[in-house]
Amino acid sequence: MNKQLACKAILLLALMPLALPPASANEKPNIVLVLMDNFGWGEIGAYGGGVMRGAPTPNIDGIATEGFKLTNYNVEAECVPSRSSLMTGRFGIRTRQREEGEPRGTWYGITAWEVTMAEMLSDAGYRTGLFGKWHLGDTEGRFPSGQGFDEWIGLPRSSDRAFWPDSNSYDPDAHPGAVFTHVMSAKKGEAPKKVALFDRAKRKTIDREITSQGIDFMQRQHEAGEPFFVFLSYTQTHEPVDPHPDWYGKTGHGSFADVLAQTDSYVGELLATVDRLGIKDNTIFIFTSDNGREGVPRSFGFTGPWRGSMFSPWEGSLRVPFLIRWPNRIPAGASSNQIMHAVDLMPTLAAFTGASLPKDRVMDGADQSGFLMGKADKSAREVVPIYIGNTLFGVKWRDWKLLLKDMDESSYAVRDLAYPSVYNLIVDPKEEVPELNYLNDTWVDFPLYEALEAHQASIAEDPGAPDP
Repeated sequence: MNKQLACKAILLLALMPLALPPASANEKPNIVLVLMDNFGWGEIGAYGGGVMRGAPTPNIDGIATEGFKLTNYNVEAECVPSRSSLMTGRFGIRTRQREEGEPRGTWYGITAWEVTMAEMLSDAGYRTGLFGKWHLGDTEGRFPSGQGFDEWIGLPRSSDRAFWPDSNSYDPDAHPGAVFTHVMSAKKGEAPKKVALFDRAKRKTIDREITSQGIDFMQRQHEAGEPFFVFLSYTQTHEPVDPHPDWYGKTGHGSFADVLAQTDSYVGELLATVDRLGIKDNTIFIFTSDNGREGVPRSFGFTGPWRGSMFSPWEGSLRVPFLIRWPNRIPAGASSNQIMHAVDLMPTLAAFTGASLPKDRVMDGADQSGFLMGKADKSAREVVPIYIGNTLFGVKWRDWKLLLKDMDESSYAVRDLAYPSVYNLIVDPKEEVPELNYLNDTWVDFPLYEALEAHQASIAEDPGAPDP
C-alpha cells in the first residue's frame, strides 16, 4: 500500500462510527436515571436557563457537553401516566383499561401485570434501586419492591402531601383514604415499612437523602462487581418547593433558584461518584423530568419558549429536558429536535443492555439506540398522542400538532372545538395562532388524522392490563 492510500485508510477508520458490541455479563453498562418532578424545559443552562434562572447549573450542563441533548423529548401531561409510560414502555392510558365496565378506571398507577424497566433489567442480571418518589401504586404488590426493585427508600405518593401534617385544618377522620404520607423503605418482595413522617421539615431534606442513598447503592454494587440500575427520582421541583436548610438563601434569588442550585450540586455528586469508581465509560447517565412546570402560578417554573404548564395539551406540559451521556458510544455535544417520548426509553435501554422486552403485550416504545448513538439522523418516532387524564386531546406528528380540544389556562376548563386546531411548532412554537400559514398546508390533515386514527384503533383493540 502506498503512503497516500495508507493515509486514506487511517482517515476512514477514524471516521467510522463506533459500533455497539454485544453486552456480556461483565460488560453491561451501569444505568443512572435522574428524574425530576414537574421540572420545566427551560430551567437548566443547557436549555437557556441556569444563570438566567438565578442559579448556574454547570454539572447538569456538563452532561449535555459530554452527551446528547434532545429539545423535543416528550412526556405525558401529569405525573402518574408519565411515570407509567417511562417505567413500562407503554402509554399510560393502556394500564387503565378494563375488559368489562367503563373503559377507563379512576385509580392511579400501574397494575401488577405490567413489566417495569426494573423487572426487565433484573432479569438481565442487574441490581436495581429506586431512591425517591414512586407514585405508581400504594397497595400490596404495587410498591416498587413488588415491581422489580431490589431496594427502595422514598415516597409512595406525591410531594404535595407534605402540606398535610402542618395544616391546622386537616381532619384525619374525614376519609379513611386520606392518610399522611410517610417515607417508606423495602427490599424486593418485602412489604414497605414507614421510616419517617413526610412533613415540611422532611420535605426540605429528602432530596439530600435520596442523593446519599443512591451514591451508597452505586458503591455497594460496584464493589460486588454487579451491573446496576439506580433510579434517582427526585421530589423537586414539585410543590412545595422547599430548599434544604444548607441551600436556603444561597442564591439570593428565592427558593426556586436555591433548589435549582441544590439539584445541580446533587447531580454533581452523582457524576463525581461515577468518576471516582472508575466506571464513567461504562455508565449510561440520564437526566430528565416527568412533566413540565407546575400549574400553580407561585411555583415560578420555566418552560422556555413553550406555552403552558403540566396538565395542559401545550408544549410547556409535554416537552421536558432530556440529556444522556455514555462516553465513546453516544456522541459528545450532540443535539437534536427530533421527536422522542418517554415510552422509548425502555426499549432503548433493552437494546443497550441486551435485556429482553415482554412479547405478550403492545409495546408503544421505539428503540432509539441507533439514533442516540449517531447511527441515524432521524428518530425512530414521528408520532405522539396527547392525553389529559383519560381524555385524548390530539396528536403530534413531526413538527405539527392537531388538538381536538382546548383548555382554559386559568380554570383548566376543557372546551370541545368545532374544528380542530392545527399548529406548526417550528413556525409558531408558542401555539398562539392555529391558522398561521394553514391555508398553505391543508395537506397536513392527512398524516395528522392518520396518526390519530391509528392510535385510537390500537387502544380499541387492546384488551387492557389485568391486575391479578
